[in-house]
Amino acid sequence: MTVQFLESPQAGADAAEWWRGAVVYQVYPRSFADTNGDGVGDLKGITDHLDHIASLGVDAVWLSPFFTSPMKDFGYDVADYCDVDPIFGTLADFDALIAKAHRLGLRIITDLVFAHTSDQHAWFRESRQSRTNPKADWYVWADAKADGSPPSNWQSVFGGPAWTWDARRGQYYMHNFLPEQPQLNLHLPAVQDALLDAARFWLDRGVDGFRFDAINFSMHDPLLRDNPPLPPGGKRTRPFDFQDKVHNQSQPQIADFLKRVRALTDSYGGRFTVAEVGGDHAEREMQAFTAGDDHLNSAYGFLYLYAPALNDQLVREGAEAWHGRDGQGWPSWTFSNHDAPRAISRWAGGRDLKAFAEMAMLLLMCLRGNVFIYQGEELALPQAEVPFDRLVDPEAIANWPQTLGRDGARTPMPWTADQPHAGFSTAEPWLPVDARHVALAVDRQEADPSSMLNVTRRLVALRKAHPALIRGDMRLVDAAPGLLCFERELAGDRLMCVFNLGERTVDWAAPAGWRLLETVNAPTGSGGALPPMAGMVLAGAAG
Repeated sequence: MTVQFLESPQAGADAAEWWRGAVVYQVYPRSFADTNGDGVGDLKGITDHLDHIASLGVDAVWLSPFFTSPMKDFGYDVADYCDVDPIFGTLADFDALIAKAHRLGLRIITDLVFAHTSDQHAWFRESRQSRTNPKADWYVWADAKADGSPPSNWQSVFGGPAWTWDARRGQYYMHNFLPEQPQLNLHLPAVQDALLDAARFWLDRGVDGFRFDAINFSMHDPLLRDNPPLPPGGKRTRPFDFQDKVHNQSQPQIADFLKRVRALTDSYGGRFTVAEVGGDHAEREMQAFTAGDDHLNSAYGFLYLYAPALNDQLVREGAEAWHGRDGQGWPSWTFSNHDAPRAISRWAGGRDLKAFAEMAMLLLMCLRGNVFIYQGEELALPQAEVPFDRLVDPEAIANWPQTLGRDGARTPMPWTADQPHAGFSTAEPWLPVDARHVALAVDRQEADPSSMLNVTRRLVALRKAHPALIRGDMRLVDAAPGLLCFERELAGDRLMCVFNLGERTVDWAAPAGWRLLETVNAPTGSGGALPPMAGMVLAGAAG
């Protein structure tokens, strides 16, 4: 197939690092907008609502997987890297989405899942037929131990051993997640080549970058050594939580493969790469995966995503880890996504959700690095309540009721309050619309100047107007207990950001020479009592 290359917004050398400090909006396609009445969101639905995304002032859109898939893990089990699943539409629909996004000045980032495929992928179907076929070693296969037990003690994220027996080969195959997600053998150059070809396919269609799912799971210890136990303590709801995962993931060779990825994306110019990295050694791995100019551009972890509370120590931890030393990569931050309960439900602690959402959004816009807004964050959507009989997430079902699961963060976007299913679909959606979300629908918030939607637009615009917030240095400043204070500075643009993350009013006065630029939940002056959930940004003379 001949594909016309679609020029990205602001193409050229001066835009090569458009991503540094960018604001990226995440779309979970199943839950964004349904245009064909099957209860599942689709690519046309995203295209129809790109104007809403562009109105926020963001730079790019990250699309969670829409590839061909049996949907055992809702698209993260890929059966064909180079096609669109019919539930989402067609390649022509994707091309139309790219074209409209670029006309609106939005870049498109797609997910790539390189650690594993679906068991329905043609590669795995061939691999499992015998031990001698051309793709026999494209996945991680191993013989049983003498007693028939799995080759190692590795456990899967979703519960149970990370090994499943296959009678056709008389061997076990490895899977870090579901048994339907067999582990690719990325140590094999041919597998790396095939995955790079898949990335090239989407680059040729005009995508502006990739988010690499669970990339630290992409290589295993070829010696299949057992993982050691973690020290006692901590929350443990799965066998996976008992081990120090140093052999089934986190291999040093991953960084070398990412050099090949970076070389490919750099050859197209102005492309962005970001790694998702979770786990016990995430910080070390994120640093390795983004070091220098020949690895990925950025990485994000779960520092905020799984945090039960938002406090100054959490922000300090992130800022100190990513302070900009020589050779260090560029961080990305997200408070909510499709894998974690929504931030305001984790952090507000019974306080006013909109007020907390405003403070959290201002803080996000002030952090050094790229920032990600998850669909619905601009509406201050709380975590949805999904009854057990409507759960579909395999992790939520397996661990219920000990974990909230992911379904409550994946429910449909509410577009129109007085339409069935809040305007998401004409049919019963794949996940129910939470009744609390209806009143927060986009059409209701459009009409309210003080709505979270309009506050989000204002705060994104603040970030875009100040080079210090986009690319500047970040310096933590000592402040009274309960307050978070830091400065951002670049080329004469100097800002002070102050937040009351506690639950008590704190006396605080701006130093002389600073003037107020922006405030949420705080007095309009630059001093006095700073109430809980208040945030302020002030401008000062360059230091």
